[in-house]
Amino acid sequence: MSQPRFIIQKHDATRLHYDFRLEEEGVLKSWAVPKGFSTDPSEKRLAIEVEDHDPDALEFEGTIPKDEYGGGTVMIWDRGKYDHLTEGIHGRKIKLSTACQNGHIQVRLHGEKIKGKYALTRIRDGEEPQWLLVKMKDEEADARRNPVRTEPDSVVSGRSLEEIAKEDK
Repeated sequence: MSQPRFIIQKHDATRLHYDFRLEEEGVLKSWAVPKGFSTDPSEKRLAIEVEDHDPDALEFEGTIPKDEYGGGTVMIWDRGKYDHLTEGIHGRKIKLSTACQNGHIQVRLHGEKIKGKYALTRIRDGEEPQWLLVKMKDEEADARRNPVRTEPDSVVSGRSLEEIAKEDK
């Protein structure tokens, strides 16, 4: 079986945020991360769980009409493969969907901008479950790096959100 993929899409909808999606069994488990990713293990980022998405989202960069769900401009900010690291109570790897149900996920991302281990921990249940996204301490941790600010453009097209929006009109 091939290694599953992830994507981080910068999404200028009602509010600018980053959509984090992990592929498993034909769907993308998805979270909206308002402040984007950090490479600093001391920073905790809110991640709001949203509905699973179709794998077609792995390739989408463009503009969603304003009157549709998620209306706004979307760029592929980062993408790559990932290793799912979450273990169950007996030290065996569990499925991503099981880890989601349990409220704790650990992954190692192999992206173009974001690399290394990250943990997602559910902190609130309800209609829009809330999670904390944290960079784990590893060789890729770097408190001085701020990829959201210093690497704003698409890894696919090299375009900014503004350029994507203008070209899609």
